[in-house]
Amino acid sequence: MRPFIVKQLDYDLTPVAGLALVGHHLKRLAPVFRHIDTALRVVGGVANSDILRSYVGLLVQGKSDFDAIENFRGDAFFKQALGIKLLPSSPTLRQRMDARAGDLFDFMPPLIETLLAGARPDYGVLPCGWVALDVDTFAMDNGGTAKDGVGRTYAGVDGYCPLAAYLGSHGFCLELALRPGVQHSASETQFNFERVIPMAQRLSAAGPKAPILARLDSGFDSAALMRVIESYNHAGQPQVDWLIKWNPRTTHVVALAERLDADAATLWEHPRAGKRVTVWEESLSIEGIERPLRRVLRLTERTIDAKGQLLIEPKFTLDGWSTSLEARQFDAKTVIALYADHGTHEQFHSEFKTDLDLERLPSGKFNTNYLVCELAALAMNILRLMGQAGLHGPNAPVRHAAKRRRIKTVMQELIYRAGRLIEHGRRVILGLGANDRAASAFERLHWQLAGTGG
Repeated sequence: MRPFIVKQLDYDLTPVAGLALVGHHLKRLAPVFRHIDTALRVVGGVANSDILRSYVGLLVQGKSDFDAIENFRGDAFFKQALGIKLLPSSPTLRQRMDARAGDLFDFMPPLIETLLAGARPDYGVLPCGWVALDVDTFAMDNGGTAKDGVGRTYAGVDGYCPLAAYLGSHGFCLELALRPGVQHSASETQFNFERVIPMAQRLSAAGPKAPILARLDSGFDSAALMRVIESYNHAGQPQVDWLIKWNPRTTHVVALAERLDADAATLWEHPRAGKRVTVWEESLSIEGIERPLRRVLRLTERTIDAKGQLLIEPKFTLDGWSTSLEARQFDAKTVIALYADHGTHEQFHSEFKTDLDLERLPSGKFNTNYLVCELAALAMNILRLMGQAGLHGPNAPVRHAAKRRRIKTVMQELIYRAGRLIEHGRRVILGLGANDRAASAFERLHWQLAGTGG
């Protein structure tokens, strides 16, 4: 094999040609960026919209460190692709986000909603016809640091416990709200609902026109939160139903099992030797909610474990799910299956922490890290849109069949593409390699986005 001769060429190349596609999506957000620059005016410096564009440009590459912006100083493609007028230095990027984080919070939901409302993607409607709104918290390990808000999380690590809300089964993020590590899941969640649920209703009304099913785990098992969710049901808006895992708290499971065993009407199923399961329903009454509610319950008794070991005493597991879904349309097993599907969102948490490199947040200031998380939600949605439009179809890069591509795949196939910026005859050409297998999909997506004005 002949050895390579390494040589630096006299013309510019970019390893991230996919930023040109990101720039198309950022064009959709121009009205919001103009509003930001008008409300938070900067005289003689980098505009706040350029700060946000620059950081989103880093996040879609899986980079969260402020110093990573230094690699693009003097890079004409980075600025032109993302519509940046003046690129900030690393200190300017950090200091501006520190200084303006609190002022920029209110602009993050409009950025996300404008992006999704303009694109009208396939959110992934459930087979039952509802579109899921999965809300959950997860742990970010930031142990060994003195960052603001770091505390002991439910996962047993020191860090943060942000709340994420995803619309649809394809993982479009409406909010990633940073929380201190010690904050309980249900605490102050009603304020997140004030932003997330009306946004989900507007996006559903503009797109799939489907009712919304809010799915939450037992950390949110609160009558107060159920009343808050119910309060968003108004005429002319998509209906909001909810399915929340029940927290048994002090329920005496053994006594309940004895009562059910003595009841001749109890129906037991036997999935295997040494295991039996019964499922039943109870009506549920919550003050302030007039429509019928119910709780689906399941008791599992094991006398032999999954490995065949006989147990000295039976082991009981009690699960329950509170819901506003009507019994005539959703029987008990369907309700249980709908909640089991809620577990898919754990993959989306992982994509934030690994693909977008946000396990350990870049700043020591809580407000700055909060802004980073909200921008990460925007960046994730941009990558989701690119994957949905560009990585499916006959000319897409060869991959296994899937309804949704994870964020890392979108980065590998569409962001990390080698390109050459050529200026000729008052035109700017982004040249892709003759051996680039993704060039056809890239070009198709480029013209598709350019033709829709974003």
